[in-house]
Amino acid sequence: MAASPSTARAINDRLALELLQEEGPLTAGQLKTLTGLSRPTVADLVERLQGSGLVRIVGETGGRRRGPNARLYGLVADRAHLAALDVRTQSVAVVVSDLLGATLAEAVLPIGSDTGVEPAVEGAAALLERTARDAGAVRLHSVGIGAPGLIDPVTGELRETSGVPAWHRRLVAALQERLSATVLVENETNLAAVAEQRVGAARDQVTGTFVLLWLGFGVGAALVLDGKVRRGASGGAGEIGFLPVPGTSGLPSSTGCDGGFHSLAGSAAVCELAEKHGLFADPGPQEPPAAAVVRAALTAGPAGDAFLDALAARLAVGAAAISAVLDPGRVVLAGEVGQAGGTALASRVEARLARMSPLRTEVVATSLGGAAVLRGALLTARDAAQNDLFAPPV
Repeated sequence: MAASPSTARAINDRLALELLQEEGPLTAGQLKTLTGLSRPTVADLVERLQGSGLVRIVGETGGRRRGPNARLYGLVADRAHLAALDVRTQSVAVVVSDLLGATLAEAVLPIGSDTGVEPAVEGAAALLERTARDAGAVRLHSVGIGAPGLIDPVTGELRETSGVPAWHRRLVAALQERLSATVLVENETNLAAVAEQRVGAARDQVTGTFVLLWLGFGVGAALVLDGKVRRGASGGAGEIGFLPVPGTSGLPSSTGCDGGFHSLAGSAAVCELAEKHGLFADPGPQEPPAAAVVRAALTAGPAGDAFLDALAARLAVGAAAISAVLDPGRVVLAGEVGQAGGTALASRVEARLARMSPLRTEVVATSLGGAAVLRGALLTARDAAQNDLFAPPV
């Protein structure tokens, strides 16, 4: 059945808005070319979108040409303000942006392990409100939150998880209570995968299938299959720290991953391995110590090379297990440690993995590093805002 006139208009408007989001300001002529719509149809939709307050004239192109086709149309960036939070065990990072994703203000708040639940929640909430004011955001439209732990796939809520501070779960509820904005929470590693897929190291992955291996204070994985993040039946897909692997002192348990892959690739384990090779380094603020020793290894000569080879062998064990089950085609080494190791570490893991698995698996380093969680949270908030603002009027 042919679409009704109102449905056709809604589809055309959404297409034009998405093109303006992705390509930047465009002329009516460029919109006509990109959409394949007729000139009168493009003229009508541009008028509608200007009337809705979503699009405005932002300039002109073609020095000798005047008239409608020379005008540049762009999204109204301040039509909505967005925020993203990266909630770590001992810190919260916040960024506020406009509808186009341009950063307007950002801040970080350390939160000590001895801080009580309510003071931690109040401090994080106040940080968000203060950063929004600094950005000139009177009202936030959507807020994306990245946090460690499991997200209930049915309710979308952060579940109680052992080892995760109690204030994390309370913060999400507090923001939902205090803000009129849409508040969305997602596992931090999944958000990192969203960012790498959209703007990072997996952007060119044609199949839309890859695995992100997060290497920071702890380890985790995000599974992207056919372009979609897969969370599993209980939201626990990718809890690779609990993966039983050779080379550890025992087996993990339901309450701790000390005997699993975490004991090979977590920050403390990586630092112990570095010490055996005579490598030491001081980490930066809020940085996993493992990132500092991996970065130091890159210029440490033979000792550094030997350490990177040994670390790559450990990482390949986890990557091989993932590859054997999912055949992802690509593994992204993400997080601060993945970023610190860069191509030097990724190429070693790929070579070791090739000797362990018959499945061709490319291993690449993150292009976003520790910032991937915030970037993914912001993309999620932007998607929510656009789904609302770009929807046809009821």
